[in-house]
Amino acid sequence: MSQPASFTTLAEWLPWLETLSPREIVLGLDRVHTMLERLDLTRPQIVIHIGGTNGKGSCAAMLAAMLQHGGISTGCYTSPHLHVYNERIRVDGVAAGDQQILRALRLVESMRADLPLTFFEFGTLAALVVFDALGVEAWVLEVGLGGRLDAVNAVDPDASLITNVSLDHCAWLGDDVESIAAEKAGIMRASRPTIFGSTTVPDAIRTSAATTGTDLRVAGQDFAFERDPVDADCWSWRGATVELAGLHMPSLAGDVQLQNAAAVLATLEAVGLDELLTAATVNAVLPHLALEGRFQLVQRQCLWILDVAHNPAAAAALAERLVDLQIAGRVTAIVGLLRDKDVQGVIEPLGDFVDRWVAVTVAGSRAATAEHIATEIANLSGKPCLIADSIDAAMKTAAAEACAIDAVIVTGSFYLVGPALDWLSLERKS
Repeated sequence: MSQPASFTTLAEWLPWLETLSPREIVLGLDRVHTMLERLDLTRPQIVIHIGGTNGKGSCAAMLAAMLQHGGISTGCYTSPHLHVYNERIRVDGVAAGDQQILRALRLVESMRADLPLTFFEFGTLAALVVFDALGVEAWVLEVGLGGRLDAVNAVDPDASLITNVSLDHCAWLGDDVESIAAEKAGIMRASRPTIFGSTTVPDAIRTSAATTGTDLRVAGQDFAFERDPVDADCWSWRGATVELAGLHMPSLAGDVQLQNAAAVLATLEAVGLDELLTAATVNAVLPHLALEGRFQLVQRQCLWILDVAHNPAAAAALAERLVDLQIAGRVTAIVGLLRDKDVQGVIEPLGDFVDRWVAVTVAGSRAATAEHIATEIANLSGKPCLIADSIDAAMKTAAAEACAIDAVIVTGSFYLVGPALDWLSLERKS
């Protein structure tokens, strides 16, 4: 295989990065700590970690947009991406350019020597190099897996936001919510605020907060939101010292997104940015924020519903949204998942809505095979499940028999929803 010295495109770099470690996921902070010492990056004024099971990407996007609107230049690092790798590294809402990322990758490689970084570790370091080169004032960093041993956690935050905790990545984090919560709690820091965005708080979160000495602020206790009882298009929020009313609904719809928005506002309050906590600022940002793949509706011949739900809690939230749609026709669901996901937990909440299923194998070494998914679906639902040999074939199969009153749900993974959106975009242009 060619070596980095000859690489001139991301298309050359990214496959090579996947070869650096024999395993895609290797938890631990020593390698990243070593690299951060070698890179000697300048720490920005504000660093915020976003962890949890679901809603991390939504919270990261909301938080970065609020900071940017307040005149604070902001680097936002999230994963995975839907379309292109550049989406993972955004500065003031704009994805980093190829050349910016290439320069960062070259710098990391020049400092790496023989240190065996994983794909995610290398990418995390490259993102920080991009942010450092541009001199941004705030880093919003989404935790990739767990918290305690995730590469992002090598950077000390000024505040942490944990959205919620439910079952996911059980092979890596533990088989129960308390074990997973203990790992998520690893992003807490002594004497620094940690926002917990759900009213259901695992014991491990409270125990870790007490042990660490973090300033834990919990939804429903230290901050809260409420829908306006008169105007369904408005809501209110209260924090420790700030109260806001007459807030317009976020563009990312649903109670779960109100919960996310409330946690984001609590995070801004926790880091002392009260000047951003005005109804005018919230209404200028959150109702206009676009984020693909979160209950995204696309009308093409039929209604396409695209959602990156990939664990039981996210699938349950998707099912709640489907109730509101009241679909009159037939519903097809295209499903692709990674191997470490709970197929039954994702399928069961959607079972009552779906008339037929299409299973597909998504890209990547961690993908569950379409055959395995189809077997699980057949055993659970008793409804037909076709096996598609590609995402293109799955989309064509679903579209072939659909009419205007029908719907197609595409869910289970970023690695499915992204290509599906690309397919729909091409169909619109053809």
